[in-house]
Amino acid sequence: MTKIGILAGGGKLPISIGESLLHSNYDVIFFCIKNFCNPKLYKDYVFENISINSFSKILQNLKNHKVEKIVMAGHITRPSIKDIDFDLNVLKIIKNFALDSKGDDRLLSTISIFFENNGFPILDWKKECKDLFINEQYLTSKKPSEIAKSNIKKGLLTFEIIGRADLSQSMIIQNNIILGIEAAEGTDELIKRCYTYKKKGDKGILLKLSKYNQDTNLDIPVIGLETVKNLSEYDYDGVFLERDKCIIIDREEVIKFCNLNHIFIATVDKN
Repeated sequence: MTKIGILAGGGKLPISIGESLLHSNYDVIFFCIKNFCNPKLYKDYVFENISINSFSKILQNLKNHKVEKIVMAGHITRPSIKDIDFDLNVLKIIKNFALDSKGDDRLLSTISIFFENNGFPILDWKKECKDLFINEQYLTSKKPSEIAKSNIKKGLLTFEIIGRADLSQSMIIQNNIILGIEAAEGTDELIKRCYTYKKKGDKGILLKLSKYNQDTNLDIPVIGLETVKNLSEYDYDGVFLERDKCIIIDREEVIKFCNLNHIFIATVDKN
């Protein structure tokens, strides 16, 4: 039985992946990253707390538990330089990252190469967890209107321009105008921010896609209950998600909320 170590950041995505792998007869241990991961969510699983500030200690933990492959999932932010333990392994990562293009996608790729070079390859968990990805055209009883479909055409055309940069997964479109694109604040704050820009007309929609150059083993577009609650509170029509590339955490609960609050969830393919 292959032993998988999941380096778990914030949110429930690591648990969703872990449960799917457990059902596929993998041996799974979660490594909860301090200050991001909530250990209370892992009380029913095998887990250990780790700090992201020392890669040497992370490697030692993986070796101690005889981990064969790893998964990195969940939200984290870059640690402050003053908090990092600058051991030889960290210096190697910084050197490799500095010699190449910058951006979060490239940083994640650099870290994954570092783990592979130290004997811990990244598991292509998507092949084992296909059930997590949405592929239905419509997931809710409410369907997108023709106006919403017009907004999505505008969003997809715009994403062709910005999507190849390490910039954004999400945008808000209303009245065929891009009100905002996701920056460091995340999708939920984007929804709140763009509410102040809305004009008379349609309610506006959220579009969430994977970036063209995105490493989908490391960075998956995800929404959950908090996102659709914000769509409802700030009076949006619904959300389009990329087919076979996005995950809904607590899917049944999210769909039930949307049906009760007249919000649509639909899928699209990128251009």
